[in-house]
Amino acid sequence: MSFARIPLLIAFREAVGLRDTYGGIDGVVALQAHHLKPETPSDTIVVFMHPMGIMHYLPLPPALAAAGVHVLTAVSRYPNNDSALIMEKVAVDLGRWVAHCREQLGYRKVVLAGWSGGGSLALFYQAEACDPQVTHTPSGEPFPMAGANLPPVDGVMLLAAHVSRAQTLTEWLDASVVDEAGPVRDPRWYLYGPECPQPPYSQDFLSEYAARQVARSERITAWARETLADITRREGPHAERAFIVHGTMAAPCWLDPAVDANDRTPGRCYLGDPRLINDSPGGLGRFTTLRSWLSQWSLSSHACSLKVGHRIRVPVLVVGNTADDACTPSHTQRLFECVANAASRELHEVRGATHYYAFQPDHLKIAAGIVTDWLGRQGF
Repeated sequence: MSFARIPLLIAFREAVGLRDTYGGIDGVVALQAHHLKPETPSDTIVVFMHPMGIMHYLPLPPALAAAGVHVLTAVSRYPNNDSALIMEKVAVDLGRWVAHCREQLGYRKVVLAGWSGGGSLALFYQAEACDPQVTHTPSGEPFPMAGANLPPVDGVMLLAAHVSRAQTLTEWLDASVVDEAGPVRDPRWYLYGPECPQPPYSQDFLSEYAARQVARSERITAWARETLADITRREGPHAERAFIVHGTMAAPCWLDPAVDANDRTPGRCYLGDPRLINDSPGGLGRFTTLRSWLSQWSLSSHACSLKVGHRIRVPVLVVGNTADDACTPSHTQRLFECVANAASRELHEVRGATHYYAFQPDHLKIAAGIVTDWLGRQGF
């Protein structure tokens, strides 16, 4: 089925204190989206949104539109740049698009499609829309989510998703880093060095490695809180600092296929060779700020599926890809388990599919079929 691709832009004004994006008109938040509109009318629209990703041309949204599903690929105020991203602000941006779909585009039902990092965003959004509990960001700034008036949605899909940006980064942190300046590494825990045990890893090694990852995350968090308190005391409430997080792509599962096992190719991650990505500019969470670390990367983040999933009451679809080297099976299972109070929940797998369905038209067709079948059976 053919569909129109309609670029959209919405803007709203917001009080400005600390600027976390470059350029633009002072005090105006501008958001872009693509409306993928099939010829056949529908009263339901599926909204894709990632905290920072632009999803207009990923394989699944147009595949769904070609199957007759009305789709919006929405973008937050942080397009392709999460260095100063605040998850609470991303939820506000998503709320603007949900309202736009109903009030301006005329759709009666809205279903969130949480792809990859959009999965935890979708659950965080719906939890706060139905039962707002956030009053401050993790850095302590007032952010009463109840005042955002987020419109609830009618369903949530978690597609090749992980449980949160914070948990994912923690599970990928290079546990060998013992001093963030430099960095300084303990070679006994550097996965890519000769002094570290090689796969297959023992359970004792994996347990200690994971504990060291959590400890490193908590050290950065403690430093961020202390530094923020110090500079705001000296320089005022809007003081901020940017910093680099070295070694963020060192997950044992990429080297040992028995860890969180699926059909992925050993020795690779979704960005390529993790040995090269671990300290490269394109690694996850490489550039950040004190407030952004606390909001999106620290284990104090509010936007974690495991913290909010139990508050979801609408129907939920969870789809995992069995050759995914970004969102591994334990994340898919944890997502399904955490939404136990949903009106209904289903778990499906696409055998052999990678994270993006890149060059996998048959797998993409299966995934689109799972989604369209679920939407139809739910009355969407």
